[in-house]
Amino acid sequence: NSIDMTHIFVYGTLKRGQPNHYRMFLTVPTASAEFSGLAACTVQKYPLVIATQHNIPFLGSIPGDGHRVQGEIYKVDDQMLNFLDDFEQCTRGARSLVEVMEVAKDLKAGSTAEAVRLQHTDPTSPDWPSLPTYENYDARGAHRLEYVPREAR
Repeated sequence: NSIDMTHIFVYGTLKRGQPNHYRMFLTVPTASAEFSGLAACTVQKYPLVIATQHNIPFLGSIPGDGHRVQGEIYKVDDQMLNFLDDFEQCTRGARSLVEVMEVAKDLKAGSTAEAVRLQHTDPTSPDWPSLPTYENYDARGAHRLEYVPREAR
């Protein structure tokens, strides 16, 4: 009984210790999500910004600009992937592959793998490329931009 699993790269509120992490395990009881490795980071630099009045982390679609972004890799089934697409307001066409390093138990340090990045559309603010960029998102970080949960909006 083989279930297709997709590797996804999470870099914001879905990471362990962040406000939406629980959603991958409690929201859809029949769906499957499994943490598959230690910290991962993108091979290329990307602009990770915190934007909108809700202080949402966005991984901008400008490779080569910003930082090698830190995150985590999860293996998810199609049911969880569909839930996350809805939650992240990501269309299937907005998913993209990102090359990450040191992600899975069976990879040696320094080797690379590909994972799906669930891509919000870029923030609507025209000046988002000029916002500060971050290497690692933490909702309680020194940036003092407190994330506003969906239920509080």
